[in-house]
Amino acid sequence: MSDNDLGTFLRGRREAVTPAEAGLPTGPRRRTPGLRRSELATLADISVEYLTRLEQGRDRNPSVQVLGALADALHLSLADRLLLRRLTRVEDCGGDPLVCAAAPPLSRTARPTVRAVLDRLEPSPAAALNWIGDVLAHNPGFERLTGPIGLLDTERPNLLRYVFTDRRSRAAFPDWAQVADDLVARLRHDVPLRDPYVAELADELTVTAGAEFTDRFADFSLVPRRVGNRRVAHPRAGALHLLHETLALPDDGQWIIVHLPADDTTAAALDHLAGRRPGALRAVRAAG
Repeated sequence: MSDNDLGTFLRGRREAVTPAEAGLPTGPRRRTPGLRRSELATLADISVEYLTRLEQGRDRNPSVQVLGALADALHLSLADRLLLRRLTRVEDCGGDPLVCAAAPPLSRTARPTVRAVLDRLEPSPAAALNWIGDVLAHNPGFERLTGPIGLLDTERPNLLRYVFTDRRSRAAFPDWAQVADDLVARLRHDVPLRDPYVAELADELTVTAGAEFTDRFADFSLVPRRVGNRRVAHPRAGALHLLHETLALPDDGQWIIVHLPADDTTAAALDHLAGRRPGALRAVRAAG
């Protein structure tokens, strides 16, 4: 993991904003499509020297006024502004876990009430995951969906390990890159920064998955999606088109992920897997 996440974030956002987006003339002989440091410094009303120190990690304590000015100049979304503030708070304590507030303990089990909710969602595939992607509990529908593709083969199934290190995931998810993007975005944005469990998993995947993981983990532009489409090439049910909804359990540091059929063909295929009559599941039409 980087020891200068704040600087990496600022530099990456600066290089992603074009002069036209910032209201500046493009001009000839530009070496990069992004903003120069001098341009961002002018827009944010700070010195080039100070921006350089921030990007290089030599100054890690900008004021909230400077953060606001930089966020405005970079046209950051609300999610990115919140991430910027979180990164600054980590730097305030030097990234030292003994100085920073302790990260909450990682949940390894799902509460009985959570398990009961999963059962009530049957036959829709649903599972409870902790913030590093461990599958803590699931209903039979989730086992019918993911068991044949190999996700549940290990003693402690983990969605990120499966996607990045199990070759079967490439065949199971035709849109593998999008699935990988979503998982890393959630790991980056939705979990405690400097969390030791995240660091351990990131270090592991850096070795086992290489650039496929590390390039995504270093990309702050990835934003997690709460809802979305997912295609699954199922060895028994064929091509499935699913919508997924993510429900947060903030007190537990967990999420419930529910998969719903996006078309009648998928609904019928899931009914067949469950041994139910056609029509037990109904397709959910995505908005728009």
